[in-house]
Amino acid sequence: MGTRPARPSLRTSLTAAAAGGAMLMATACGGGGDDGGGGDVTLTIDTFGVMGYEALLEQFEEETGIAVEERNVTDLADYTPQLQQNIAAGSGAGDVVAIEEANIAQFLAQDDRFVDLAEHGAGEMQDGFLEWKWEQGTTPDGKIVGLGTDIGSMGMCYDTVLFEDAGLPTDREEVAELWPTWDDFISTGEEFADAETGAAFVSTIQPYFRAVTSQAGGAPFQNEEGELVLESNEDTRASYDTVVSMSDLSANLPIWSDEWNSGIQNNAFATLPCPAWMLGHIENTAGDAGAGRWDVATVPGGGGNWGGSFLAVPEQSEHPEEAAELARFLTGPEGQLGAWNEANTLPSSTEALESEDVADFTRPYFNDAPVGEIYATTAMELEPVYYGPDTQAVDDAFRAALESVEQGQAEPDEGWETAVSESERAAG
Repeated sequence: MGTRPARPSLRTSLTAAAAGGAMLMATACGGGGDDGGGGDVTLTIDTFGVMGYEALLEQFEEETGIAVEERNVTDLADYTPQLQQNIAAGSGAGDVVAIEEANIAQFLAQDDRFVDLAEHGAGEMQDGFLEWKWEQGTTPDGKIVGLGTDIGSMGMCYDTVLFEDAGLPTDREEVAELWPTWDDFISTGEEFADAETGAAFVSTIQPYFRAVTSQAGGAPFQNEEGELVLESNEDTRASYDTVVSMSDLSANLPIWSDEWNSGIQNNAFATLPCPAWMLGHIENTAGDAGAGRWDVATVPGGGGNWGGSFLAVPEQSEHPEEAAELARFLTGPEGQLGAWNEANTLPSSTEALESEDVADFTRPYFNDAPVGEIYATTAMELEPVYYGPDTQAVDDAFRAALESVEQGQAEPDEGWETAVSESERAAG
């Protein structure tokens, strides 16, 4: 969920949020939660991007009498380092903290710094989650560190006007038939390029790497023993080769940059891989001029995931019981539906995914696309993917390498070798 205006990452904010990075600076009280007037408990929850919690937190306060302060940071690149620092220091983190998918394994490795939510009744929630999402937040010996919130299952956004200009179909079902595979997607891009509309087919190749690797399942970057498997996993190299072959179709606009956002506004490219949370960014960035221009089709290859989060309770919290209660409230089916209804953050709860609230949801801005059905279907099709503790560093290394190939500064083999060596260096 979310978008990010600065350094690219897996998932960040849809809109600017109040407070900013300073909110996560270490506080005087170790757990981030203070006793309010009369001894009442006040909890602090640290979040990033847009998580759709405003109304839910008010409901929790009304039902429990526990006050909650949300400290939200817009940019994940600002949020994560401060959270890492606060967890390592043993002070300054909220009573409940959001953790991004790419970083959950890193914090699982520090499970002694987090409350075992199984001791607070979270184990009974297991059957309500997508299996792979539950496993991502749980240690091998069964300690529940993080309860899943949203996921980033995939669709493909496309500009109907540019497709029409290129002589391509614009109906979403017909568009989906153009690209059952990524090779078909590239062939469609070549056809689009031949039409010389003045726009590129893709904005940048960088986000496609995560989309393609996530479809194969398994461990694309790092196994559960912490070993890099970039060169031994043939699917990872195949994903890389697929993505770099899109370079000639790219507008070369680094994702999340001002130029990239301007490209959305100025119709500079025709397609964009769209996790559920990306829809809000397109709508907010393109504004009224983009209404009805963009639509959503299924993603090539089927399935795929980009982003998602968890809620955890640091051991440093002064109110672990109440904090665990808040985490359970927000991640249960009703809580996830509340976040979906407020911010369209796609649930990881199977009950919520199968609900009418999700299945029947359409997005008027995108020609009433049945995005609830599209995203829920791809979520159910996902194969489990394991992302190790160094995933963020690996992702950063490949993002830089892909950009260098895309801009003609490196050959594909050179880019691969650089990404692998930089990943090895970052992983120590």
